Parts: sequence; structure tokens; C-alpha cells
Amino acid sequence: MPDRTQRLERLIDIGLALTGERDLHALLERILEEARRFTRAEAGTLFLRDGDHLRFAVVQNEVLEARLGTGAMPRRPQTAPLPLSEPSAAGHVAQTGEIVNVSDADAARRSVLVVPLQDPKGHIVGVLELLNARDEGGASVPFNPADERLIRALAAQAAVAIRNAQLEDLSFKDALTDLFNERYFALRLDEEVRRSARFGHPLALVCIDVDDFKRINEDKGRAAGDEVLKETARLLAKHSRSFTILARRAGDDFVAILANTPKAGAATYAERIRGVLEHHAFAQGPVTACFGVAALPADAASAEDLMLKADRAVGDAKRLGRNRVATF
Repeated sequence: MPDRTQRLERLIDIGLALTGERDLHALLERILEEARRFTRAEAGTLFLRDGDHLRFAVVQNEVLEARLGTGAMPRRPQTAPLPLSEPSAAGHVAQTGEIVNVSDADAARRSVLVVPLQDPKGHIVGVLELLNARDEGGASVPFNPADERLIRALAAQAAVAIRNAQLEDLSFKDALTDLFNERYFALRLDEEVRRSARFGHPLALVCIDVDDFKRINEDKGRAAGDEVLKETARLLAKHSRSFTILARRAGDDFVAILANTPKAGAATYAERIRGVLEHHAFAQGPVTACFGVAALPADAASAEDLMLKADRAVGDAKRLGRNRVATF
């Protein structure tokens, strides 16, 4: 176990890293990972406060996931919000700002540490719930009370970062679909291209264009077209990995940035999403889309060039008959 000085230095490094993270979900994942690392927690949940409810934001439990099978337990749960009016440790912490540290809570939760995500002004933006501390040998132990101040300090840094990310999230979100907007997409694509060049990791871009969208607007009305775009965005988010960057550029044009993904993997992803859209029962009738795939370093050397190549591939797909995937 690192000594206290080392852990304080680590806490400072984490704080700097958190303030630089713009993707809200990636930030929440990082906060929970770091809190678990500090406390040797087997599992954890991060809740965000939403009025008089706590919303499940991130769940991490590799032990249970290994037992159920990889991917069986979603890291972004769709569970109903937890009312603060219902008795719970997380609800108590969200309302009082107190830390709850319990040993031998029950058979499944042998130790529980619940910490408020409270900013310097006293606003509680969420709650960290950590389960089952382990010692260096892997045996179950109570959470160390001496760690509570460090975890509270980490939680305070996290609260500020979450507030900032939520505000930035609003400025980077498309109002209709709730995906990222073109401004954020351009920034992230540039970042990912630089990261790819620096570390030699593959990077793929998938452009998505809804087929005959103009006809949908003309035949069924603008409101129906908007519903198609919102449902398409929902399906993209549901069937993509949590770290895939999804954005709406304009109109019926969507994009997906796939970090650490080679061209073949991106083509497989595009084909899978194409099938999801084709077989989904849209209320407005059948909806399909064309997909264009391009990748670094195979097809381009810059963000602008990568976007150009993926757009060109979309055009090829449309010329070949729509409802298909084309690679540059």
C-alpha cells in the first residue's frame, strides 16, 4: 500500500486529470475507478443527483460480470431513479453530506462506504457507493476510516469536474437527438487523430446518412422526420460501446468515432448498425441508412482527410443503391 504522501500526490494528479476530461460518461467511469483503486473496493456505483432522485450513472463490478459473462452487466444501467424519500444509504448521504461506513452490512455487501460528491459550495451533485474492500491478499476487510478524508477530497474534486462537464455537455449536445453536436465532434476527431499518431493506435470514422430523409419530411411532415432522427440516435447509442463518440453533424448526417478500432472492425460495426436500423419498427415506416467507413492510418493522415474519405464512402454507398456499407 503506498504511503500517505504518495497517495496525496496521486490525488493531486487525479484532480488534474479529472478537470481535463470533457466526456461526462468517461469522467464518471474514471471517478469510480479511482475511488475503487484508493480503497481496494471490489465494486461500486456512482449516482448523480437529479432533483429529489438519485440516478444510477455508472456501475462497476468485474467479479459479478465475470460470473455472468462479459458484457452481461451494463456499465450504464437503465434502472429507475432512486427517490430520496425511500430509505437508503445513498439517499441519506445525498441529503446530509455525511459519509456512511458500514462493516458486515449483509451477506453480499460485506463492507460499504458511501461518500457524497460535494463541491466547495456545498452542492451535492451525486454519491459514490463502494462495496467490499479487500486487503493486499484479496481477503474481505472493512473500509479503513483513515481513508475517508482522502476519499472525500477525491469526491470534492470529482464534484467540481462533474459540474463543469455537465455545463460543457450542454454546449456540446445536439438539442434534438441528445448526441454530441458538430462542434464537439470536430474537437474530438482532432484529439483522437493526434492520439492515434502519437501512440500508433488505429482510428476509424463511420459516417451515417439516413436514406430518403427528404421524402420522409415531405410525405409525413417535419415532426415525423424529427422523430426518425431521435429514434435513430437512440438506436445508435444503444448499440454502440460506451466509449464510441457519436454525434449529429447536421440534418440526417451522423458520425461515429471509433478509437483503437481498425478499418475491418469499423466496417463490422457499421454493418451491425445498418441491420439494426433496417429491422427496427419505426413508427413512421421503414428507415434505412448508408454508412461510409475510413480509417487511420490506412486511408488518411489528418482529421480533415479522414472526414473527406468517410464522406466519399457514404456517397459510394448511396450510388450503389442505399441501405449499405461502403469502405473507402
